Amino acid sequence: MSTTTVHRVLNFSAGPAVLPESVLEEIRRDMLALPGVGMSVLEISHRSKAFEDILARAESDIRALAGIPSNYKVLFLQGGASLQFSMVPMNLLGAGQTADYIDCGSWAEKAIKEAKKVGTVNVAASTKGDNYSRLPKPSELKLTPGAAYVHMTSNNTIEGTEYKSLPDVGDVPLISDTSSNMFSGPIDIEKHGLIYAGAQKNMGPAGVTIVIIREDLLARAAEKAKALPTMLSYNVHAENTSLYNTPPAFAIYALGLTMKWLRDLGGLEAIDAINERKSRKLYAEIDRTGFYRGTAEKDNRSRMNVTFRLGTEELEKQFIKESTAAGLDGLKGHRAVGGMRASIYNAFPEVGIDTLVSFMQQFEKKHG
Repeated sequence: MSTTTVHRVLNFSAGPAVLPESVLEEIRRDMLALPGVGMSVLEISHRSKAFEDILARAESDIRALAGIPSNYKVLFLQGGASLQFSMVPMNLLGAGQTADYIDCGSWAEKAIKEAKKVGTVNVAASTKGDNYSRLPKPSELKLTPGAAYVHMTSNNTIEGTEYKSLPDVGDVPLISDTSSNMFSGPIDIEKHGLIYAGAQKNMGPAGVTIVIIREDLLARAAEKAKALPTMLSYNVHAENTSLYNTPPAFAIYALGLTMKWLRDLGGLEAIDAINERKSRKLYAEIDRTGFYRGTAEKDNRSRMNVTFRLGTEELEKQFIKESTAAGLDGLKGHRAVGGMRASIYNAFPEVGIDTLVSFMQQFEKKHG
């Protein structure tokens, strides 16, 4: 079989995002037939011993990476984080209860919209008036005594903000959408009642969503299971070990390989140090002369999604045109914010940061 040298551009896309090259190589090597199986992962039955082993290894590595206690279940679901916007309140928001939501970005706003279709929502704090350029201060949180739960978004992909510490919500279950910074560093599972994340940023390809749910909340969900569509019940998926229906087998397989890559790298502490170094380099260039301007407040800046602007929209269009031609793909900012956005998730190579910084310096010399 002939091989062809493949040129890979630097992928700054917000998602689906860059995957580790070693994972892609392993997928390519075993795509035709998994070792010892004789079939592609795209073909094997989800009821087979081979796939059960893939699923079990993926869960085991997730548990090991995050130190997930035994009283939490790990579910492999579909529908992305967007479906969780509905599943969370459908399973956990009871009649007569109120759910608190922290409105700190566009995706949080979408979660609020969906939750309001299910029950009573209190927006505990909002920074929409500041164009979501910052996170709410602890003093701004107006929490509901005895709320069903408090929902937060740990990293705002569009606006480029990220929580560095968790809000204090007392004894109320904390639920976090961690889609764009899951496993980018250590995570305190026990401070959460439920965590969910679409895999396509840091964990693997699009198609699978991870839900980590504490058993007391799963018991609460069980009380509502009979009234819910079967596929929207956490209890059903937990009882069937995420195999009630055909799961996204390939996405789970690739996620498992990525989790193994993370463990081999040294775990969440190791990737935390790498991500800190990468983001510091890029923010240092943004702040160096004032030619570039970061859009998020400095104390709330995201390490995953670095957003910045130039003096005029015409100059920004030129930046995107020239950077794309230079092999730097996906730097155009979200239409809601404009400007530029460099998404530098776990698998984004550090040399890519150096290349972007060099390009930014050359662009400033040319147009500054």
